[in-house]
This record gives sequence, C-alpha cells and structure tokens, in this order.
Amino acid sequence: MVKIRQRIELGDFSGVRRQQPMRQKACSLTRLFLAGILSQLYELYDYLSNQMMNIVGGFAPHQHVYSIDECFLYFDNWQPPEGWNAYGETIRRAVWQQLRLPVGVGFGLTPTLAKVASHAGKRLGDKSGIAVLAEKTQIRRTLQEMSPQDVWGIGRRIAEKLENSGVRSAWELACAAPKSIRKQFSVEIERTVRELNGVTCIEWESHRPKKQQIYATRAFGHPVTDHQSLRQALCWHAERVAEKLRKQNCTVKTLTLFAHANPFAASGHYHKAVQHRFAIATADTRMLSEAAGNAADTLYKEGVLFHKCGVGAIEIQDEDVKQPDLFAQSEGNTKLMACMDAINRKYGSSTIGIAAKGDHQPWRMKRAYLSPQYTTNWRHLPQCQC
Repeated sequence: MVKIRQRIELGDFSGVRRQQPMRQKACSLTRLFLAGILSQLYELYDYLSNQMMNIVGGFAPHQHVYSIDECFLYFDNWQPPEGWNAYGETIRRAVWQQLRLPVGVGFGLTPTLAKVASHAGKRLGDKSGIAVLAEKTQIRRTLQEMSPQDVWGIGRRIAEKLENSGVRSAWELACAAPKSIRKQFSVEIERTVRELNGVTCIEWESHRPKKQQIYATRAFGHPVTDHQSLRQALCWHAERVAEKLRKQNCTVKTLTLFAHANPFAASGHYHKAVQHRFAIATADTRMLSEAAGNAADTLYKEGVLFHKCGVGAIEIQDEDVKQPDLFAQSEGNTKLMACMDAINRKYGSSTIGIAAKGDHQPWRMKRAYLSPQYTTNWRHLPQCQC
C-alpha cells in the first residue's frame, strides 16, 4: 500500500484534451479578457472555486485547498479498486457534469510529486490531463523530460544556478545530494529534492491557523482628489476588515490606515500611514469605520492624486483566549454585528452595511464591460422565449 497525494487544478486550458465545445468557449472567453472587451468577474470565479472544492473534497478523507484553482487530496493507505487513472477520470467527470469545468488531476507519493504529475498530465505524454506517479520507473521517466524550473518551488533564478552547476533536468535534481543542495541553496530546496524521492516533507495542519494580520486594500478606478471619496473608500475597507475579523472570531487592538499616490508616476509622489489603537479590542464595524473616517482627515492632502488606500488589522486578539477587563465596558454590539452578518450571508454580500462608505462610489474598480453574472444576479439568468 502506498500513500497517495493528489493535486487537482482548474482553469488551465492549455494542453489538456477535453470536450471540444468547452475548449472553444473557454479559449474565446480568454481572448476576450486579454483583449480588454470583458471585465473579469471575481464573484463568479469565487463561486466556481468553492463549488469545485466541495465536489472534489468528497473523493478523499483529507483535503487542503492550496489556492483558488488548486487543492490537494490525501488518501493515506487507501487505494481505489478501479485504479488511480480511472479514479482520476471519475473526479474529472464529476466536476465537468456539475460545473462544466475542465480539471487536471495528478497523483503522486508526495505533494511535490503530485504537482509533477499534474504538470505531466497537461504537458507530457498523451496530454489527457491525468497522470499517476506511483512507481520509480514512472517518476524517473517523467522527471527526465522536465527541466528544474518545471518543479514546484524552483524559480527562474534558482533554475539558472542549478543549470550552471550541471543540473539540467528535474531527474538530475532528484539525484542530487540533499545536504549539498541545502548548503548551496536553502532548506526549502533540500525539501524539494527529498520530496522528489518520495519523502514527504510538506505537511498541512488539519485546521488552518487564524490570520495574524488582516488587510483590505484596492487601487481606485480613477485618481481620487477629494476628501469625501477618500473617506468613503477607507470606511469601505474598514467594513471588509471587520467582517473578516468576525469570521475568524477575532478582534483588533491596533489598526493601520494608509493612502498613497501612484508610485510609478513621474511626479506627485505621496505616501502616508497612521495607526489607531482601540482602548478595547473590537470587531464592530461602526468603531472601525469611525477610526477610518477620522484617519481620512490626517491622510488627505490637497492636490494629491490618490491611487490607492487600505486598512489593516495588525494587532489581532483571539476571542477564544481573550482575557477580559473586569472594569472596562466595550462600546461594540456583538448581537447587532451578528445580525448584519447573517443578513449578508443570506441575501448576498453588502446587502446591508454602513452609510459612511457611500451609496454612489465612483472611485470603485472599473468594470464597465462586466461579463454576465449568471450565478449572482437574477436579472442575468438566461431567458427562453417560446
């Protein structure tokens, strides 16, 4: 019995054989995005990613979501009776039937070998989108066809140094002495070498730790020059930070707020940041918004073309282990915030919020040519005329 890890990736349409109609649609949409005809619909990407992770997570006892389009499955000593290739095809078929998304599936003894298998399924052999690396001969043959830069964790500069030292293929990297690689490069590259040889060095915790810092930042759709718009944007970011804090059951003691002009402009450079420390740690949107509104007075400067602003919670306290003050009285209202979060979960993000962020927000990101929102907007559902 072998321990198998599986990497599943969505959204890469290059080199994977799939149903012809889907490939034509996906490629045409990609060209539209690149040509600037359609704006990217992040809400749709988030929805599809969450749906795919839910579907794929049912095929293994353990799942680690690595990014918006990648996840790892850990099978321990279990093996499917039909074989790994057939099992991978079952997963691909399930995602395709329910979401109409093509995915690549790679099986390997370690996370790095699973990534190698995912690359091989798309770029090498029959390019079917599925590859299994469980035997030494399969691993060796695949690594011999790959360059070091194709290996997870090996960047361009490190690949150049490896090539200068005589390592010109991923197989030669796997054959290198781990301790020697550690002396020349780093412990991370040593772990990569060991993983290529089937020794698991990358482990993920069953529960992700809570974030130690939470930021909400975004560039403006066009330069902001007035105080009111800057204040609204800061309050909008403060609301996002408060929601994220409550989501992980935390409060913030110190808040940092900043605004700056375009750093790449030829002139007019400006950058300023302030910090606000609460007497009692809080996750109340109203209190964070009030701090953001007061900070706007300090951050704003007449004549500056503001390019970006943001709010960050840099001193976070976990409510599960919080030591309360017997004599301090918090101004926050946890029941009100819980009610607001419940409404937004049921009816959609930003259904209810603070008025300080404004109703008309011309500073928001430009999305003039937004693609149809089939999954989040009732008005965009396709209609059939009989």
